[in-house]
Amino acid sequence: MKIIENPKKEEWSQLLMRPTTTIDAIESTVNEIFADVQRNGDRAIAKYTSMFDGVESLSMKVSAEDISNASSKISQVLKMSIKVAKGNIEKFHDAQRTDRVEVETMPGVLCWQEKKAIEKIGLYIPGGTAPLFSTVLMLAVPAKLAGCKDIILCTPPDKNGNIANEILYTTQLCGVTEIYKVGGIQAIAGLTFGTESIPKVYKIFGPGNQFVTVAKQMATKYGVAIDMPAGPSELLVFADDSGNPSYVASDLLSQAEHGSDSQVILVTTSKTMLSQVQNQLEFQMDNLPRKSIIQKSIEHSKLIYIENEEIALELINEYAPEHLIICSKNEEFFTNSIVNAGSVFLGNFTPESAGDYASGTNHTLPTNGFSRAYSGVNLDSFQKSITYQKITREGLKTIGETIENMAAAEGLQAHKNAVSIRLKDI
Repeated sequence: MKIIENPKKEEWSQLLMRPTTTIDAIESTVNEIFADVQRNGDRAIAKYTSMFDGVESLSMKVSAEDISNASSKISQVLKMSIKVAKGNIEKFHDAQRTDRVEVETMPGVLCWQEKKAIEKIGLYIPGGTAPLFSTVLMLAVPAKLAGCKDIILCTPPDKNGNIANEILYTTQLCGVTEIYKVGGIQAIAGLTFGTESIPKVYKIFGPGNQFVTVAKQMATKYGVAIDMPAGPSELLVFADDSGNPSYVASDLLSQAEHGSDSQVILVTTSKTMLSQVQNQLEFQMDNLPRKSIIQKSIEHSKLIYIENEEIALELINEYAPEHLIICSKNEEFFTNSIVNAGSVFLGNFTPESAGDYASGTNHTLPTNGFSRAYSGVNLDSFQKSITYQKITREGLKTIGETIENMAAAEGLQAHKNAVSIRLKDI
């Protein structure tokens, strides 16, 4: 990993760039596939599944029998682990429920807000080099709690045209409605337009590579909402001398193994910590099966020495990481002052892996600096708020003149008349 000491602020923008391809380089491919799927439906989906996944003559929809059979192929130990994680995720997301908000803004003018589930949602579960059944938990559990009616899941098949048993078991456990063996841009296009097989949805959730991220953004042009632009995974660790170098290195490696386009960064006020983490990275990496992926990720990752915590905090907020681990004697300083991060992990015994799997928080988080403006997936992500109002005769007498004056000032006479005609009858 590249070592940087006390970079100048004018260099931060370049230093903190993500290792992602520009949208312009991807958008033409996404546009082409979207247009094809919109025109040709299942036929286009099959073509791209063959092209990108190497699978021919695939029945897209997963049968109930396949889902049921998957359960018998999962060990009891793993089943129990998945159920423990599901229970924690349910507890945390169920606690996010909010009551109806109701207020009488003036005598006789009652306003309230209620939350309703989004009826049709699409979940995208990456395949790639690892079956991310944990992402099924993170998306399907809150969707079910929110009351979503149709939960449609797409995930790419392996070379034999199958879906990992772990994914199928978890979908059944979480109440997913339908599952399709479709990945990549074509899956997002299918959920956007609907095909002969895949239903059209109202909102699409889930992480993916840069192509999937751009495809999700493209979906918004066709009236489909998305959770957030969630691309390649990233982690920033701040550690002073109170941190454990081996723990810090293990966390950096855990995120680096997601993919060659992942990025991990250490920010430290201790040169000793920097040196020890560098040594631990080399030592621990040799024993990991995904070493080749990690090495590619490490190429664009960084070890940064900063002379004091105040500047370190400023740099962290500038980077706006997806995951942020804080190992500091002054933990409260950081927790009170961090404003840009997807999810924060505090102390030496809070590995980022806990949030990825089982602590209860959601691991579908904004990447690429989007934590400046986006939240991670939560219960509200699967709901929309509807406002209501009811005005009595007396209420309209009280507020009517205000409305008339404002409508007249904007030159909207019909708006004014809608009030005036009622006031004449009161």
